[in-house]
Amino acid sequence: MEEVVLLGFWTSPYVMRVKIALLEKGIEFQYKEERDVFEDKNKSELLLESNPIYKKVPVLIHNGKPICESLIILEYIDEVWKQEQQLFSADPYYRAKARFWIDFFDKKTTTCGKKLWANKGEDQDAAKREFVECLKLLENELGEKPYFGGDHFALLDIALIPITCRFYTYEKLCKFSVEEECPKFMEWVRRCNMRESVSKTLPDPFKVFDFVLEVKKRFQIQ
Repeated sequence: MEEVVLLGFWTSPYVMRVKIALLEKGIEFQYKEERDVFEDKNKSELLLESNPIYKKVPVLIHNGKPICESLIILEYIDEVWKQEQQLFSADPYYRAKARFWIDFFDKKTTTCGKKLWANKGEDQDAAKREFVECLKLLENELGEKPYFGGDHFALLDIALIPITCRFYTYEKLCKFSVEEECPKFMEWVRRCNMRESVSKTLPDPFKVFDFVLEVKKRFQIQ
């Protein structure tokens, strides 16, 4: 019998990507939540054994074999379960474009994300400007299409939508509105949230905000 296990943590956008992809494909899986992703001593033995290099989620374990890193996992899912709707375009050019934008966005959010909630003053303002600029570039790439994949919800949509559960946190702490800055991008967000795979996966933004406040307190970030 086929066994699919996903190791994750509820606020990780990278874990959410994998969850959405599995749900879109209709793949049955067991989800195992890590109780802490900050300190190795608090991580599960299964995670440490499955991803000994980075010791991070997500990890997909398929029939006892671990696969790490969200984009690699998404590609694996698409190749193994080909009978379902494909996440990656059959066109090499569009696959390359999707990978480019995912790489671009991941680097931007890695750079800006913590600065948006952990900093104040000029550093936070600079991060906010950079983040909004990033969203505007993506909004331009979306254009008038319903999804980044055109008429179909696909790879780039799956990769980008999870970060939107953090928008409330960023807006609250940095005093700006994504809706005002990027209205078309927010139309796309609402469209994606109508999908069952997304609505079942993305956590409550208010709970994410409370979690960030707990993290700030835990690491004594003012």
